[in-house]
Amino acid sequence: MKIYRQFFYILLCSFIGELIKSLLGLPIPGSVVGMIILFIALESKILKIEDVKEAGAWLLGNLTILFVPAGVGVMVSFSALKDIWYILALVSLMVTAISMGVVGVIVQKIKRRFEGSYLDIDDKAKEEDK
Repeated sequence: MKIYRQFFYILLCSFIGELIKSLLGLPIPGSVVGMIILFIALESKILKIEDVKEAGAWLLGNLTILFVPAGVGVMVSFSALKDIWYILALVSLMVTAISMGVVGVIVQKIKRRFEGSYLDIDDKAKEEDK
């Protein structure tokens, strides 16, 4: 019964997000609004992590299943994409590379700010060995 309650909380946030998107005419998907609502509920302690932990872990563990409908949708519309598939593939690769680079730089800056440089850590370790 506990798992049903956990799924209910997740689906309720998603439903509220869809409702808000429809009422306000937001240009972002309702599921994204719902996940923002879930995040706010968790951060503000309205929901505890234990209230969605098992259902969330199951959803993450089976995430690939959720991409099947999107993949089928692309294959159904492939006739419209067959002339430009290589452009889509190239753009996807470029965006992936740029995203990885930007995230890498941001992570390095955050780690240096809060943990210091790896070079500083190595120097401190050598000084302690002496």
